[in-house]
Amino acid sequence: MRAQRPELLQQSRTRRARTQGEIVRSRRTGRIGILALASAAVAAIVTAAPATAEMSSAPNRCPQWGVQTIASGYGMLENLAFDGRGAMLLSDSSFVTPGAVRTLDAAGGRGTLVDGVNGPGGLVVDGDNVYVTTGNTAVSGLFGIADGTVDVVDLQTRQRRTISGGLVMPNGLARLGNGDLLTTRNLGAPGLTRIPADRPGQPETVRTDLGTVDGVAVAGDRVYLTTSFDPVSELKVLDARDLRGPVRTISLPGVGPLNVADDLTVGPDGAVYLAYNVAGRVLRVNPESGESCEVASGLALASAVKFGAGPGWDPRALYATGFDGTVRRLTPPVG
Repeated sequence: MRAQRPELLQQSRTRRARTQGEIVRSRRTGRIGILALASAAVAAIVTAAPATAEMSSAPNRCPQWGVQTIASGYGMLENLAFDGRGAMLLSDSSFVTPGAVRTLDAAGGRGTLVDGVNGPGGLVVDGDNVYVTTGNTAVSGLFGIADGTVDVVDLQTRQRRTISGGLVMPNGLARLGNGDLLTTRNLGAPGLTRIPADRPGQPETVRTDLGTVDGVAVAGDRVYLTTSFDPVSELKVLDARDLRGPVRTISLPGVGPLNVADDLTVGPDGAVYLAYNVAGRVLRVNPESGESCEVASGLALASAVKFGAGPGWDPRALYATGFDGTVRRLTPPVG
C-alpha cells in the first residue's frame, strides 16, 4: 500500500493541474463565446435586411505597422491605459472569478494595482487617480443587471472607492474637459451615459439612438464612439459641448458583427485608431475626410489600442490588448 502512495499523489496533482487549466481556459472563452453568439445573432439580421449604408468587404491597406508581442498569459484583457509613471494599466477580466487591474512596465515586470474587480472595463488616468468601470459583463448587459460602477483608484496608495453605481454593463470610458465621465453600453439596451463631475452619484443617460456603442474617446470638443454589433460598423462623432445635438456618422469597412469595432484612441496626428475585435485588425480613420485604412492585422480578438506614454514606452507606437490575454506593440513604418 505504501508503494502506491506516490502514484496516488501524482494522480491527484495531475487532476488538479487539469482542473486549473480548464478554469483558465473557461475564463478566456466564456465571454468570447457570448461575443460569438451576439455576433451570430446580429449577422442574421444583416442577411435578413438591407443595410442603411454601404458595406465594403475589406478595409483599404495603409503601410503596415510592425506587430510584436510584449506580454502574454493574462486572462481576458479588455482595456489599457498608461499611468505616466512607467506602468501600463490593464483591465484583466475573468468569466469565472473577479478580475483585476494589472500593471506592466516596459521591462516586462508585472504587478496588480487592485484585485477583486468584477468585470473591469474602460480605464481613464487623471493625475494621481485612475477611473475604471466595473460590471462590464455580457450577462449584466443582456439581462439588465445594474451591478456596474465607476470606481477611482489612487495610484499611490492603491485605495479604491466607488463614485457612481447602479450602472448596467459600463464598457468604454472617457473624460470630458470639464471632468464629466462618459461610459457606454453595447448589449441589451445600448446607450451613452454621462457621470457629472459635481454629482457623480447621479448618472444620466445622454442618448440611446447611437446604436451598439462600445469604445469612446475624447479629443478637444469631439467625442468619438464605435458601434460593435450594428449591421454596419460606424464611427460616431459628437460635439462634447452638445452631446444631445447632431451626430456625424462615418461608415467603416466590413460587416459590423464580423468586425465588432471595439475601443479606440486619437493619435498625435489627429487620426482615430480603433480595434476590430473579431476581425483582429486595427484601422486608422481620418475624421475630417472619413477615409479609413488598415494599419495592422492578425491581432487575435483585439480589444483596445493606446499610444505609449510615460517612461519606457514608445509614444509613436500603438499598444493593443486582446481577449486572448496578449499585449502587442504596433510600430509605424519608418519614413
